[in-house]
Amino acid sequence: MTSVLLAVTGSDHWTFADGTKHPCGYWPEELAEPHRIFREAGLDITVATPGGVVPTADEAGFTPEMNNGSAETGQKLRGYLAGIAGELSTPKVLEEQHAGDFDVIFVPGGHGPMEDLAASPAFGALVREFADAGKPVAAVCHGPASLLPAKDDAGKWLFEGYQLTAFTNIEEGQVGYADRAAWLLEDRLKEYGATFSNADQPWGPHVVVDRGLYTGQNPASSQPLADRLVQDLTA
Repeated sequence: MTSVLLAVTGSDHWTFADGTKHPCGYWPEELAEPHRIFREAGLDITVATPGGVVPTADEAGFTPEMNNGSAETGQKLRGYLAGIAGELSTPKVLEEQHAGDFDVIFVPGGHGPMEDLAASPAFGALVREFADAGKPVAAVCHGPASLLPAKDDAGKWLFEGYQLTAFTNIEEGQVGYADRAAWLLEDRLKEYGATFSNADQPWGPHVVVDRGLYTGQNPASSQPLADRLVQDLTA
């Protein structure tokens, strides 16, 4: 059975430039939709977090304002996550996982990964394990922040020169955090040497695949990114 490691942030906050801790976590749609698609495709899913802590959903992700004005969408997301509460409440320890036990690694976004996974050499080493084994590495929205600590033996970023996407500076500005952030994900990925692209309009779905790296721009990209992974894994 094809197996996926769902690597979820363990942080419940994101530290702004002034030291303020902004409450957040993982973004509900970016975990729930891929999980649903993977499960319906018959993939074996393992949820893991740094230290095995129970992950926190960003409550903003359930609001009508962040779901095209729909309260129903937020309720459906909450219901789905409640239905997999057993998995989410007993995550594996991310630092104890190995690429040899899985076929793909997927990182949901939310601002949480900007706080923990982006600064984790241990997670960077795990990403490298997958890449070195020729296994897909996938991340959506702020999830690509988790790619930053992945380096080769010479200290070079593993994904230098790759085409990818992530939550954009414009989108960060539209949610009101660009001016408060200590750093912006689009800027950092470009500084590291990525070839960055985005949808023509903010918040539109956009998926980029380059070699074994699969990235999605924003919440709307969660479903098409997961669909593309399933398509490629089961072809």
